[in-house]
Amino acid sequence: GSCTIGGNLATNAGGTQVLRFGNARDLCLGLEVVTPQGDVWQGLSGLRKDNTGYDLKNLYIGAEGTLGIITAATLKLYPQPKAQLTAWAAVPSMEAAVQLLGLAHQHLGASLTGFEMMGQFALSLVARHFETLRVPLYQDTPFCVLLENADAESETHARSQLEGLLEAALEEGCVSDAVVAENLAQAQTLWQIRESIPLAQALEGLNIKHDISVPVSAFAAFVTRTDALLAQAIPGVRLVNFGHLGDGNLHYNVQAPVGMDAAVFLQEQEARVNQIVFDEVLAHGGSISAEHGVGSLKVDHLSLYKSAVALHTMRAIKQALDPLNLMNPGRVVRLG
Repeated sequence: GSCTIGGNLATNAGGTQVLRFGNARDLCLGLEVVTPQGDVWQGLSGLRKDNTGYDLKNLYIGAEGTLGIITAATLKLYPQPKAQLTAWAAVPSMEAAVQLLGLAHQHLGASLTGFEMMGQFALSLVARHFETLRVPLYQDTPFCVLLENADAESETHARSQLEGLLEAALEEGCVSDAVVAENLAQAQTLWQIRESIPLAQALEGLNIKHDISVPVSAFAAFVTRTDALLAQAIPGVRLVNFGHLGDGNLHYNVQAPVGMDAAVFLQEQEARVNQIVFDEVLAHGGSISAEHGVGSLKVDHLSLYKSAVALHTMRAIKQALDPLNLMNPGRVVRLG
């Protein structure tokens, strides 16, 4: 692929383990950046404490290359865990998934390194388009959760923790059934199912994608409300919900009704769907871009979903650091 450390930092990339380790910003101790004027800022010291003025490192991280080009970085490293165990659980509702997340924090603490939610329709697409992947438990439940326990002590300790969590979840009714991977191959297969959702959705046809975040406490309310609004606006619409419930990040994607031309659906409904979704994100205290950035596709939405003070400040920073608009023009913020 084309993934680079500089690109990860420029977009403040996330992923499935943000729950434990944070976004790219949280893993960076220092940067080297080439400015629009051709100067090189050396900030690679890696100091954890340096309060000698503005935090330039975090100004460049997530700026999508609009303020400078990241050419080197000092990163945090973590030791490999002694054991990693993966479980797949069927949950009866989104509220139950959030309840399970709370129990996972209680039972696993910092060992909880992944907590992914997947809707039934999203998993049905994987089962349809990747027949060699056997998707467990999805047919009789609206949502499934994939969770990972990375333990610093031993596999015995990790398994005891995970089994204790699942027993408590079954007793409280937030899990109806669950399986635990017995070896690395099984764990990799479970993760492959999760990672195949975007590929399966692409094979199903063009769709309207959203990378949004809302507070975990508002997750269930957002999904229930937005699902209902879209179903009312577009009868038969199909919703592909999956994402990083552990950190409040949802990939809320919208597929055309069965029998409708996907390209026509995209052309006729994208603006309407985006407004419904983004308005509900705002109403639930969320963000219209969780980890994929603004780029050029969302730059014109910011005036509707970002405060005037924030936009004024962002433009002032861009104007001061890149007055000729040389760095990735037309992305993140417009100067005109």
